[in-house]
Amino acid sequence: MIPTFRLLLFLLLGALLVAGVAFAPTLLWLALAYTLAVGVLVAIDYVVSPKPTEIEIERINDSKLSLGAENLITLLLANRSARPLSFQLRDEYPYQFESDAVTLAGAAAPYDIHEARYHLRPLQRGDYGFGDINIRYMSTLKTFVRQARYPAAAPVKVYPNVLDVRKYDLLARKGLLFELGLRAARVYGQGNEFERLREYNTDDEFRRINWKATARRGKPIAAEYETERSQYVMSVIDTGRLMRPPVSDPTRDGGPGLAKLDYAINTALLLSYVATLKGDHVGLLTFADEVRTFLAPRRGKGQFYRMLEALYNVQFEPVEADYGQALTYLDLKHKRRSLVVVFTDLVTLDAARPLIAQMARLARRHLPLCVVISDPNVTRLAAQLPQESGAVYQRAVAEMLLDERRVVLDTLNRHGVLTIDVPADQLTVSVINKYLELKGRGAI
Repeated sequence: MIPTFRLLLFLLLGALLVAGVAFAPTLLWLALAYTLAVGVLVAIDYVVSPKPTEIEIERINDSKLSLGAENLITLLLANRSARPLSFQLRDEYPYQFESDAVTLAGAAAPYDIHEARYHLRPLQRGDYGFGDINIRYMSTLKTFVRQARYPAAAPVKVYPNVLDVRKYDLLARKGLLFELGLRAARVYGQGNEFERLREYNTDDEFRRINWKATARRGKPIAAEYETERSQYVMSVIDTGRLMRPPVSDPTRDGGPGLAKLDYAINTALLLSYVATLKGDHVGLLTFADEVRTFLAPRRGKGQFYRMLEALYNVQFEPVEADYGQALTYLDLKHKRRSLVVVFTDLVTLDAARPLIAQMARLARRHLPLCVVISDPNVTRLAAQLPQESGAVYQRAVAEMLLDERRVVLDTLNRHGVLTIDVPADQLTVSVINKYLELKGRGAI
């Protein structure tokens, strides 16, 4: 028990009475009576106040937390006593996580349930564990604060961002995908699957005219086609040293962000989920100096969950990525023409030459898309107005890095490789929009 300020004042007054006995011995009985009264007050408060056994606390959370997202954690407190309860809760969440609340204050009426909420933001994937839940609550007569600990230890896994998948699902059902920045996926006039007939206009291809319908109606009628559904999308993720650096989060005022690899994994998963809903086959390959994971393309949500399990604990490797081995392996294992999305990073032209050579070779059979995350720090330094010699040097180096990066991307484009180079917060939307654009054009 922790004494409150009220009890301390009572005890201070009793101490003054005891001190006064030295000057007025007749105060002795008053001091004893006062001390006894305070003791009785505390004893009564102890008896009437809720006991820890009359309080139940439960933690409610997803068994799989999402990386880099605000994951909701709910603490349910049930007050089984006949007295109101004023309390503070502290949950022992993994210390590696960011939280928007350390303590949660609240009040529960007699025989009532209180729901306290806070959010956790994990910054690394893997296995973690919650500890117990601690409570401090005020006694009924406010003479002391009681503290108790409730066993609530439980393991928890941090997966790539599955909350974005749920959000996409919800908005897709409501027809509100534009809120995510996604464009419409369906583009008529391309592909091979018949969709409908309509009047011919001057922008239509001549070969789209349906002559039987034209003869029946007495005017030109064109056939519209939707892109075929059963196509192939492969996500190829570099887990080497260049994917380890963290990227500052622009949505959190430059606060701590995720590593480039984590942004790539989150994007690859949502891309695979969208492609699965479109009826496409999706597959996965991760590599560093060797191929680490390979999932042959398959259809259905089961394949998405297999990818989720394969990626949730993928770790960085302090080695150079071997593009030749990875893309050669892919070419041998998978022959069907596919959209091959390679998530990697670029530094210099010399270091990128193996990537350029392998992606150009890949373009003979597949449609390759090279996805890189731009570094906001380099962009900022290249745009700054230097005020001293050190800043001049920093700007010159940043401009050199951006120029080399631009040369690499232009070289890839000349070899038939599509490229995306965007900030981390725009990565997912840009990749999915590119996929929808290519699918709509029938380019896959």
